[in-house]
Amino acid sequence: MSTKLPDIGFVRLSQIIGNAKAKPPIPAIIPISRSAWWAGVKSGIYPKPVKLGLRATAWRVDDIRALIDELEK
Repeated sequence: MSTKLPDIGFVRLSQIIGNAKAKPPIPAIIPISRSAWWAGVKSGIYPKPVKLGLRATAWRVDDIRALIDELEK
């Protein structure tokens, strides 16, 4: 799977699951719904987020790359 992730740092949820309504549209790396993503986080399927501020939640790029590698097996 070809993904456009930064080398290091964090990614927001819209970068992971995509956002077709954004200008320009953001393609999904893992094409699932927002509610399915959060259910997966709660159940431990997907990595836990990091709070960057009161209204800013993100995921470590390394955690998302590891998830992608696991999903591709």
